Amino acid sequence: MTAGEATPSRWHEAEIEKVVRATPRIVSVFLKAPIARHVAGQHLDVRLTAPDGYEAQRSYSIASAPGEARVELLIEKLDDGEVSPYFHEVARAGDTFDVRGPLGGHFIWRAQDGGPVLLVAGGSGIAPLMAIVRDWARERVKVPLLLAYSVRTWEELAFRDELIDLEARHPDFRFIVTTTRGPEHRIGDLHRRLNAASIREILTHWKQAARHVYVCGSNRFVEAVSAGLLDASLPASIIRTERYGGAD
Repeated sequence: MTAGEATPSRWHEAEIEKVVRATPRIVSVFLKAPIARHVAGQHLDVRLTAPDGYEAQRSYSIASAPGEARVELLIEKLDDGEVSPYFHEVARAGDTFDVRGPLGGHFIWRAQDGGPVLLVAGGSGIAPLMAIVRDWARERVKVPLLLAYSVRTWEELAFRDELIDLEARHPDFRFIVTTTRGPEHRIGDLHRRLNAASIREILTHWKQAARHVYVCGSNRFVEAVSAGLLDASLPASIIRTERYGGAD
């Protein structure tokens, strides 16, 4: 930890630099926050305090690569949520709130961990996996990396242009989209849910023996993908999961 960086276990003030629309229901929130350098896959705790003293806390995975000047959080709006509507409807550059972190030691990847690496994201579950992809690209790690990203429609793909560009520039990076609604947009993508059959198909075309597997998404998504991975004969010992429930 360098001078000026905050202790991960303590609350510290963060300032919003900008809020950027990523998809119809997701925003990227860029923060100026005095936190220690994170590891790809970690998260921040966020605390909002109302004028009457009421507090609400949530955890959000960090999408930016380790060492970036600004911390990026990816926040999906939940209509009945206490925290996410603030970032979608109220938050502006210059606003402040409390953060704690970076936290988490299970769902992380470092360049020295090697690969091949398989990443499977559902919806806003792309956030910690995007940090891994960005770290992998910046460190120029010479191991294969495959990201399978499941959403309902093409318009709901966060980081779409960045991921397509990375695939074009990095021969070791493969990006597969699975959509459940709307037309197909790219040859090689899948127009159906990720299940045991589609996972086997993806792995057959990839032709790599995954050493590390990371799955992030809703509870239902993670359960289905994990079952599919096991059905495809991937050992449970290499599969790491992170999930979010109904509350934001």
